[in-house]
Amino acid sequence: MKQNWKLPAPGDIVWCLFPEIPDIEPGPKPRPALVLSVEHRDNGDLVSVVYGTSKNVTRLKTGEVAITQSGQPAAYVLAGLAYDTKFDFKVIVDLAWSDRYFKVPPRSPHGNTPKIGTLHATVLHAVEVAYRAAASR
Repeated sequence: MKQNWKLPAPGDIVWCLFPEIPDIEPGPKPRPALVLSVEHRDNGDLVSVVYGTSKNVTRLKTGEVAITQSGQPAAYVLAGLAYDTKFDFKVIVDLAWSDRYFKVPPRSPHGNTPKIGTLHATVLHAVEVAYRAAASR
C-alpha cells in the first residue's frame, strides 16, 4: 500500500524492513537504513538504502561505517538512533517507498513518517570512504 509520506532525501535514516539478501521479501524486523538515493518512476518511487545494525559495531570491515554515541555524539543524536549502529555499504538495495518495506518507528521524531534522522556533516567523509571501498571490491 502506498503511503502519503514525504520522500526521504539522500542522507536520511529511515525505519526499514530491510530484506534478508538475496531474498527481496521484507525482513522480519525493522532496522535503521541509510538512504543513498531516491528515484522517481512512473509506477512508484524507489529508495536505495543500506542497512544498519547494532551488532559488532566496534569491529568495522571494509565498506562499513559506524555512528556511536561516545564517538560522534552530535552525529548520533541527529541520526535518531537508539543504539550505536554501523551501516554496511556492501549490500545496497532498491526498495519501493511504501509501507511494505518502511514503517513509522515507535518513537516518531519526524511525525507520521519512517524518517528517524539524518547524517551529520561530521560523518559524511567516513560514509563516502566506506561507500567507495565497498564499490571497489
